[in-house]
Amino acid sequence: MTLALDSAAQDLLFREARTANTFTDEPVTEEQVQAIYDLVKFGPTAFNQSPLRVVLVRSDEARERLVTHMAEGNQPKTATAPLVAILAADNEFHEELPTLFPHFPQAKDMFFAERPVREQAAALNAALQAAYFIVGVRAAGLAAGPMTGFDFAGVQKEFLDGDHTPLMIVNIGRPGEDASFPRSPRLSYDEVVTTV
Repeated sequence: MTLALDSAAQDLLFREARTANTFTDEPVTEEQVQAIYDLVKFGPTAFNQSPLRVVLVRSDEARERLVTHMAEGNQPKTATAPLVAILAADNEFHEELPTLFPHFPQAKDMFFAERPVREQAAALNAALQAAYFIVGVRAAGLAAGPMTGFDFAGVQKEFLDGDHTPLMIVNIGRPGEDASFPRSPRLSYDEVVTTV
């Protein structure tokens, strides 16, 4: 069986897409980021909770502050990427549920009244949305360089607050010279899928 998505789109989103480590100096516009969000916001989350929050690091001053929290090997990438996004989980996402899940507004208090439950739900569902975001960057014809090598507590204190948990930093732009490492192997279908 073939996929409904044409081969070129499959290549753009998955087969030919790579994690970028270097970028050209071509800017990433606000319009491009808006188009990415307007596409990926439709990706599913439980209760439509949509807990992902994005901080775009555009100013030189903010970039310098962020770079100090990156692991040593990630500092040059983050310092030179055209755009850097901090992806975080909003642990108070439940406040939006009456709007986002209007057919069952009681979900806010029935399922998410306790902070530990919200934190667990936010982490899982914001991670799903982070994956959608990366694919959305690819759909825009750009490359993403997602990283978890950074001081999470430092980034939270510097750019977020106690209600937002950082998940990853994503460098965004057009791939530069020697942008990607050779593709690593993948597991085969039979190694991953079991039928019972």
